[in-house]
Amino acid sequence: MGQKILVVEDNELNLKLFCDLLRAHGYETEAVRDGREAVDRARAFVPDLVVMDIQMPYVSGLELIEQMKSDVGLRRTPIMAVTAYAAKGDEERIRDAGAEGYVSKPISVLKFVEAVAGMLEAAAARPADAEPAAPEGPEPAAQGGQPYDPIENAEAAEEGARGWTGEGPAAPAREPEEGQSELERPAPDSGPA
Repeated sequence: MGQKILVVEDNELNLKLFCDLLRAHGYETEAVRDGREAVDRARAFVPDLVVMDIQMPYVSGLELIEQMKSDVGLRRTPIMAVTAYAAKGDEERIRDAGAEGYVSKPISVLKFVEAVAGMLEAAAARPADAEPAAPEGPEPAAQGGQPYDPIENAEAAEEGARGWTGEGPAAPAREPEEGQSELERPAPDSGPA
């Protein structure tokens, strides 16, 4: 197997799709369905990349990104956030939390694989003694951040949010309340903690 990718996603169909797709492209994957286990599993697995869902029960992906970026053993690991129904300002909040990349669901299979490959290449090109670039705003390359940005422009993000363009099932539809982004909604509670 190739490089190691930790996939943190509470939706079983999306988790299986992401892991199967990554394995088909030669990556070794570790699936994490419960975000409360993500940091410990990342420490044990030592991934080259983390694919992180943002809206999950119990703990948000933003909190997990912040925890991983404050952990000495994980802070250099690039994180690609994956989210549905992104609203204006969500990408900035995700990047402010520490994610180096961002894609919106439902995703194009091709763009997802390209984003993963690009983030791994950028991480490999970074000198071992360099601190990870602190992502800032929607254009990190222009501000000295990572040279690869999986979302080329807002139009591409909007296009990806309209419908699943790859193979396999799309994520179940969840409509945000009017004027509310996914990041502003509380995570659904799917049972006792």
